[in-house]
Amino acid sequence: MKNNHCNERLVEQKVYYTLEVEGQLIVIENVPTGVCTECGTRYYSANVLKTIEETVSGRRKATREVRVPVYSL
Repeated sequence: MKNNHCNERLVEQKVYYTLEVEGQLIVIENVPTGVCTECGTRYYSANVLKTIEETVSGRRKATREVRVPVYSL
């Protein structure tokens, strides 16, 4: 596959996906995605995005929790 923006090759990788929901940081690990070798743009399949949505909505339990330091500038 090729990146739609810079027309470079995509490689399959497992990445961390982070987002904030209602003030809470959520980290999802081992997310399969296509990553552009040139610019790093990520492409997620529809079923991966559906799984992320189910995870965020609380339909799946967290495998573990970690403390994260927060800094302000």
